[in-house]
Formats: sequence, structure tokens, C-alpha cells
Amino acid sequence: MAQVGSVIGRALVGAAGTAVSAAAAAGLGYGLIQAEAKITRRIVGNPFDGAPDDDGVYGAAPGEPVQLLVLGDSTAAGMGADTKYQTIGAILSQGLAAIMGRPIELTNEAVVGAESSDLSAQLSRALARIDQPDVAVILIGANDVTHRIDRSVSVKHLERTARYLRTLDVPVVVGTCPDLGTVEPVPFPLNKLLRQWSRDLAAAQTVAAVEAGARTVSMGDLLGPEFAASPSVMFSQDRFHPSAAGYARVASALLPTVAAALSAWPEDAVADTTPEPSRGEGIGALDDAAERAVSSPGTEVGPARLKGTAAGPRGPWAMLRRRGEHEVTDV
Repeated sequence: MAQVGSVIGRALVGAAGTAVSAAAAAGLGYGLIQAEAKITRRIVGNPFDGAPDDDGVYGAAPGEPVQLLVLGDSTAAGMGADTKYQTIGAILSQGLAAIMGRPIELTNEAVVGAESSDLSAQLSRALARIDQPDVAVILIGANDVTHRIDRSVSVKHLERTARYLRTLDVPVVVGTCPDLGTVEPVPFPLNKLLRQWSRDLAAAQTVAAVEAGARTVSMGDLLGPEFAASPSVMFSQDRFHPSAAGYARVASALLPTVAAALSAWPEDAVADTTPEPSRGEGIGALDDAAERAVSSPGTEVGPARLKGTAAGPRGPWAMLRRRGEHEVTDV
């Protein structure tokens, strides 16, 4: 997620024109929103200097390590985690090692405060360290929302990064922008604006990433209900970034899709090419799938073919999957 101290304030105060128009559309006073942004800046703490260094090999099985690459912002970096083993990358690595029976080597180039425009530089640094990732996970978008980066600009950077990785035959899983309106210290009506901006970006990210050949997993308000019920457990000290328990919840939503991208599940566990209508899965227009995924956290959207074609009258086909039955929460 975003850098904490002033980031919520910049979401509104640093983009006055946008906030004024959005507030006017909702019948809200800009003065009220500006005051709430200042209050929120004081509420949200900033006790962290950075994130744990979680690079390394996970799992004790023999064999050549599977190369897992993580790119993105402070959520991908693990800001708020107490140890390297509590980050999303480390939890994914441990889960994949257990599923595949092979060691997983994690290369994490995520940077606290990163925007989508930083992904290319992160990827360049990563490819200077490893020749060929086996799978890449990207978590990005929160800072684009709070800095009010134009959506078309944000998704262009994400699409470029995902498309380049796909040209290298690297499977890509994108965790879309989380719903910042669920962050506990953010009051009404500021939280409503952040929620709408977050969802709009997440839908656009889904379309761009799938068109580039990647799969997406909707973060949405994945942590919202748990945060509301147990904020002291799910939030870290700054009351903004997830705690270790929060990161485990996010990783559990991502792990089934990352494992499927690697063809890691046993043959009798997942038929990756066939959706299950009983779980609300199916193939349809990509823009519809993106909108549905935004409102259903944990939903996977990926490229699909229908009757031998990759696109229909409304554009590309997409497969919407719900892999909750393969959720891993204690790895």
C-alpha cells in the first residue's frame, strides 16, 4: 500500500480539483473532506522504516528451486510484517514449496511507496539478478489511487510489464488494487471516494492485465470484514498496512492462482481449463468479468477461448474462477 504519514491526505488535498468534482457529484463539501484528510493523517501512524528482506530459498525439499518473482508496492514488500516469513512473498513461497515438493527461491523487488510507473525499473533490476523467473506476482495500485494517477497511465505501465514477462513465457498473477475505503481510520465521506477510485482502478487493471496474458486476483475488500471485526489483529502498528495475519489472508487468496499458473496442483485437484458453474465460474466478456471480480474478493480472471476464439463481439473472452476451496491459510 501507500507510504503512510501523508498519503491519505494527498489523496484529497493533493488533488483538489479531482476531489472537488467528486465531492460535488456526491453532494459533499470540499472543506469537510479536506478536514477529514488532515485528521486521518494524524490518526495513521508511521512506525516502520521499511519492510523485511524476504529474498531467499524456502522449503527443504531437494531439487532445482522454482523462481518466484514479486514486484509492486509496500504490500508486496511486506511493510508491517515483523519477520521475513510473514510477507506475502514468503508465505506464497512456503505454500508453493509444500504443494510442489520443491524449494522456492523468492526474488522480491517491490518497493515501499511504488506506483505502477515503477514496475519497469523493478523488473529490470530483477532480470539482472535472475535469468528466467518461473512465475511473477505483482501487487500494485494503492499509491496510484492516493496520488490520483490517471487510470489509463497506471494500467498502461502494468500492462507493459505483464506483457513483457509473458513474452519471456513467464506466467503472471496480478493482485489488483485493494479497496482503500475499508481502511479503519479513514472516515466517511473520504472512505467512499477512496472506495470508488480503488474499484475503478482494479477493474481497469483486470482488463489490461488479462489482455496482456496475465491472470488477476481481486483484492477488493478482502480484509474488510476481518479488519472490522479484529482491527488489532489484522492491522499492523500503523493501522494502515496489514499485520502478519492480514498478509496471510492476502497470500491465501493468491496462492491457488499462483499454483495453478505453475501447474502445481495435483492432476486430480484442479481442472484448470474447465470452469465450474456451481461456484459461479464461467467464460464471458472480459469487461463483465472485471466488474464482477471487483465486487467479489479472491476472484480470479484470466484469458479464455470460447469455441476456438479468443474474442467475441464485445472484445476478449475471460474465464472467471473462484478457487476458495484450495485456500491455504496456515503455511
